[in-house]
Amino acid sequence: MGRILVIEDDKNIQRFVTMELTLEGYEVASAYTGREGLKKAVEEAWDLILLDIMLPELSGLEVCRRIRQVKNTPILMLTARAAVPDKIAGLDSGANDYITKPFSIEELLARVRVYFRENKLPVPDDISIKIADLTINLRTREVTRNERKIELTPREFNLLQYFAENQRTVLSRDQLLQQVWGYDYYDSNVVDVYVRYLRNKIEFAQETKLIHTVRGVGYVLEERSLEN
Repeated sequence: MGRILVIEDDKNIQRFVTMELTLEGYEVASAYTGREGLKKAVEEAWDLILLDIMLPELSGLEVCRRIRQVKNTPILMLTARAAVPDKIAGLDSGANDYITKPFSIEELLARVRVYFRENKLPVPDDISIKIADLTINLRTREVTRNERKIELTPREFNLLQYFAENQRTVLSRDQLLQQVWGYDYYDSNVVDVYVRYLRNKIEFAQETKLIHTVRGVGYVLEERSLEN
């Protein structure tokens, strides 16, 4: 299992990236400031470091320079600065590559797999979650039911994934909103809209209902017959 350190001060990005990498099978640790990240980076062994440029206490560029004084761990810069001079500054400080925010999680995971292959480290096998006849592939983000592929948008997939990771647990609208949309999103009505989208796609012409409404609370994902 590969070890990845994510140094990122945006807690929503940190949480989301950490969750996705963990689901891919990697061992992930986090740091929210430049100084904390530098300490963890040099004191422990990592296979890859994801490093934001704009960090409190110590910039990502300075963290990268200091890591390079003692280690050659691959570093992937996360930057909101898309200008060429900023990218060059990151590479000159010792980064192996960079990815510009906002980025697709699929692209980030693909970049991570490249580093592990290049360094001949084991890449985790495909990880899937099954419930009844529904299969969710967490790496390829493919969803099938009764061997029929179901096309989901990225947000629909993230919602289904969170449901699947918490099977048979009643989840409130606020929980779903915070975990899937982020803490800065306040319109809880969007949860009902997306649950309806999911039901239309994964329960169409099926004998088993999977997403159930718990009145006054929220929703739960579990296998039940359509008669219940």
